[in-house]
Amino acid sequence: MSGAGAAMRRVFVDGERAELDQPRAAELAGLAARVRELTEAVVHTDVDAAEVAAVSEEIAALTRRLAAARRAAPPIAAPVPGAPHIGRQLANPVTGPLNPIAPPVEIHTRPDRTVFCDFTLTSVYEGPPGFVHGGVSAMVLDQLLGAAAHAAGAPGMTAALDLRYRRPTPYGVPLRGEAEATEVVGRRTHTAARIIAPDGTVTVEATAVFVLPRGLTPEALGNVE
Repeated sequence: MSGAGAAMRRVFVDGERAELDQPRAAELAGLAARVRELTEAVVHTDVDAAEVAAVSEEIAALTRRLAAARRAAPPIAAPVPGAPHIGRQLANPVTGPLNPIAPPVEIHTRPDRTVFCDFTLTSVYEGPPGFVHGGVSAMVLDQLLGAAAHAAGAPGMTAALDLRYRRPTPYGVPLRGEAEATEVVGRRTHTAARIIAPDGTVTVEATAVFVLPRGLTPEALGNVE
């Protein structure tokens, strides 16, 4: 295996990541939830300059406290017997409960191996006034498409992602994402997905191709999906 290939292979080795049990993960997820609330409060605040300065100092102090013991890399969830590997990456920017920038989105798999998620985005993710930023829609769909590939038993890394923005996606309302694998050819998995507004209108459609890197197994890649 080449140096680059070996480096990529090491990324997917559990031994290089701390594994958190469910109680510890829940503690940190609670912290992340409070930071999400803080982020939205910052976006909307209209307190005076003195209060902004005081809060900034308090946040700096809290940041120093949290940084006093720092991991080299984000942790993953400890494996659960009988549970799929997907979802172990706790700091994923879309689904990770430990990541304050993640909504987070919870993805479910149907018996037919299609996947879906019901989620609501806040004004933190605004692009055009009143609507979700197109890059955020792309991020959510990329994750959903990857989950569809995983559900089909053919996971990979994103090699191509194509989006069609049909109409603006609103925030602050329930949205649904749906995806499925449409074709598997060797190491390549083709997928399709969409975001659906509350009135049933499709706002964004996407297709993607996922490729399983040479030297990796589906199980190894699934460890950090």
